Amino acid sequence: MRAISIALVIAGFAAIVWLSMRDGRTPLDPPAVLAQVQQLNELATVRYTIQKVVGLTEQKEPIGAESILLIMQARVQAGIDLASMRSADITFGPDRIVVLRLPPAKILNVSVDEKETKVWDRQKTWWAPWVPYSIDLEHRARMSGLDAIKQAALNMGILRQAEQNAETSIRGLLGLAGVKSVRIVPASVS
Repeated sequence: MRAISIALVIAGFAAIVWLSMRDGRTPLDPPAVLAQVQQLNELATVRYTIQKVVGLTEQKEPIGAESILLIMQARVQAGIDLASMRSADITFGPDRIVVLRLPPAKILNVSVDEKETKVWDRQKTWWAPWVPYSIDLEHRARMSGLDAIKQAALNMGILRQAEQNAETSIRGLLGLAGVKSVRIVPASVS
């Protein structure tokens, strides 16, 4: 359902840009176009699936230890936050040229695939059977795993790929709307 609503917003945005630029008419002002772009909110342009093995050991008082080995799989989505754009980030030039200043890519979501995530091993010291299992050891292992998965995605270049995919998607969209040329500048460039 979300894909359909995103497609409708994109189609509406394309129609507004096309109508504003056809037949040499004066284009709409940037705030009107910006309102359409911001309706997309977050444009997820890339998704990685990453699996990590997480081991965690907790020392018990007065003696003993408990350990867990967790195999964790998660999906990491990255893209750009279009809702953070301002009207100054969209300008129209002569001859159907649009200049966009896109926000930097960021990780939008990290979600655990529960079907593929499992506790592989969980033990406590055999010679201290009176020591209870830790209630939150698995939770802490999962949190550590999410951090490791997010860092792995960053190391693999997910943000760079998200920016490239966003630029390609936006250029294609605006091209369909009749925009002759799209120039995209990073948010950090003035």
